[in-house]
Amino acid sequence: MSFDHRTTVDPTRSADRARSRRNRVVAIGLGAVVVAGLLAFGSYTVLEETSSKDSGTDSGTQDAKQAEPTEQGKRGLPAEPVAGEKTWDAAKLTRNHVATDVAYPMEPPVGGDHAQAWLNCDGVVYEKAVRNVNAVHSLEHGAVWVTYNDEAADGDVRKLASRVGSTPYSLMSPYAGQDGAIMLTAWGKQVTVDGADDRRVAQFFAKYVQGAQTPEPGAPCTGGIDG
Repeated sequence: MSFDHRTTVDPTRSADRARSRRNRVVAIGLGAVVVAGLLAFGSYTVLEETSSKDSGTDSGTQDAKQAEPTEQGKRGLPAEPVAGEKTWDAAKLTRNHVATDVAYPMEPPVGGDHAQAWLNCDGVVYEKAVRNVNAVHSLEHGAVWVTYNDEAADGDVRKLASRVGSTPYSLMSPYAGQDGAIMLTAWGKQVTVDGADDRRVAQFFAKYVQGAQTPEPGAPCTGGIDG
């Protein structure tokens, strides 16, 4: 009698070993992909940081630099001449306190004798006309007075009211007797503008709100009268 010493192969065990090999291969492949991805991300981050250091800026600094021209422009406004501006000799604008109305040679008035009480001008928008003699006292304290007549566009009036409302030492009121639709007045200074978006509005405010023309700088714009 003879015996076959070859081992009988179990088909189930063979299939298990094959699956195990495939799983190892897949795991090794995925691991390689993850490592490659991490290396690529790390290289990108290093390059970004190096680029930022080389340029000497980050996003916050870049935003600040982009804003610099605007801020510089704002700081430069007071030094710029206001086109079409009229100027009166401050030495000839008397500053006496009077108890009666004053016949001013210009409308709105830019200075001269005035009432003892000033108009509150801490960003106040008056819906009705105000007395000249009280408004002139506010100009003496360094306020800018914005006036308009019926020819001014409603949109311009709203925009100007918003600017005045957020600006200490300014006031606004309707003024039927003036020549221009919109006029800005400070002590000894006056300009007629085309609208609320006219660049001269920003110039005039920057130059004359508590500007060098102010006879009494630092005098209050509150504690006076309302209209």
